[in-house]
Amino acid sequence: MPDIRQAKVLILATDGFEETELTVPQAKLKEAGATVHVVAPKSREAKPSIRGWDKTDWGKNVAVDHDLEEIDPSAYDVLVLPGGQINPDKLRLEAKALEVIKGFLTSGKVVAAICHAPWLLIEAGAVKDRDVTSFSSIRTDMVNAGGRWHDKAVVTDHGIITSRNPGDLDAFCAKIIEEVREGRHEPRQLAA
Repeated sequence: MPDIRQAKVLILATDGFEETELTVPQAKLKEAGATVHVVAPKSREAKPSIRGWDKTDWGKNVAVDHDLEEIDPSAYDVLVLPGGQINPDKLRLEAKALEVIKGFLTSGKVVAAICHAPWLLIEAGAVKDRDVTSFSSIRTDMVNAGGRWHDKAVVTDHGIITSRNPGDLDAFCAKIIEEVREGRHEPRQLAA
């Protein structure tokens, strides 16, 4: 897929995502012409939304386009995983979330994780022997999972994009668009 305007992007998150790490990629990828859907684990609300974390306190609610249980991951080309401490910690306990993440990884599709979201890549077995970055406080987790950690704004290894924090969002979003232009990558092996 050489054009971001043809891409369908799935942003997977739940309550406690770092607000800008969801809203900035959502806006920038939409502005670039991609179709972007926010997906979250099942909500009982009539109009589901998830609540962000804005630096030191709860932030805004973001509308959820689809429940995680109801989507067809094969209909999407890109997976974006926002960080924050709460969001990825909750998602790594969701079997369906991990199934979706692993499906994107093994299919060779672009997967982008920022801040603490690389915890989800660890849980999915996608860090071993890869160049990665993350929020500095989970560097040891990344290294212990076998990753080669770099203190850079954005690191890419075979279509897996990682970034450190909200200050890296411009580089993170630009790299997502660039990786979509490059097309599908080879299927990736996951660690057991």
